Order: sequence, then C-alpha cells, then structure tokens
Amino acid sequence: MNVRDLVPWGRNDRDLAASAGTGAAHPVLTLHREMNRMFDDVLRGFDTPFGAMSRMSGPSLDIDETDTDYRVTAELPGLGKDDVEIMFQDGVLSIRGEKQGEKKEGRALSERWFGRFERRVSLPDADEAGAKADFRDGLLTISLPKTQRARENVRRIPINDASGTTH
Repeated sequence: MNVRDLVPWGRNDRDLAASAGTGAAHPVLTLHREMNRMFDDVLRGFDTPFGAMSRMSGPSLDIDETDTDYRVTAELPGLGKDDVEIMFQDGVLSIRGEKQGEKKEGRALSERWFGRFERRVSLPDADEAGAKADFRDGLLTISLPKTQRARENVRRIPINDASGTTH
C-alpha cells in the first residue's frame, strides 16, 4: 500500500486541502488533528515515549555487580527510611513504598509524582543473610553479597589470538 493512498486528497484533488484552511474542515482532517493533539497531551513532558512508562513504574535504579556482591541504588527524593520497605524472597529483591502528595490551595501545576510504587529485581545468586541497606540524601543503597556457590561458579574464558587465521 502506498502512503499516498492514506492521504485524503491527491495531486488532482486540492479541494479538501484548501477547505481545511477556510474553516470548513473535512472530518478525516479533523480526526487527524484531534489524534495528534491527544498524543501530544499524553506524551508532553517526557523525553521519550517510553520515559512515561519508566516514571510510572517507580524510582530509577542503578545495579552494580562485582565478583563478590551486588549493589542496588534507588533514587527516592522526598522519602524517608520509614516510607520504604525492602524485602528479599526467592531470589527477588523488592523495593516498595509510597510518597504522600501535598495538597495546596491554588496550585496550577504539579509535575512531581506521588503514590505507591514497587520495583523488583531478580538476583538469584545473592545471599540474603548478608544484605545491608543505607538511606542517605534521598538515595537508598542496598548491598547484597553473592553466595559462595555463585562466587565459585565464575569461570573466566580465555580469548585466543585469531589474528593469524583467515576466514
């Protein structure tokens, strides 16, 4: 299908395009304009269309891994340690909480997020017994050591020099 088949006017039919500027808009052009406006309203303020989904799902996370442990850092501005709950069960780390909204009379716009959130991270080889958490300046940092079995199962694979071979 050609894209021009979707346009409500062709090269020889300029009546619809001309009438759109005179106030007598064609229903298809009106629908097109309204759909564009609707998507602009929904996605306004987000860097990418997928940015909206990540912001709605909870705080931003950094996950760092070494040979011996994991370090999970969550951004939780405006929250205290009593507002957050951390659980580790069956190899899954869960961070959940709620940010209470402020009600102000006369507020015209609020772009801050409020409400419940939960983030889950699968860390099947983490040792829950050695887990530690620290909350400072709106950053929650959780350290989880790897199990002894996970540390022993790390196998480095040597890389051979293939510069002398031809394909």
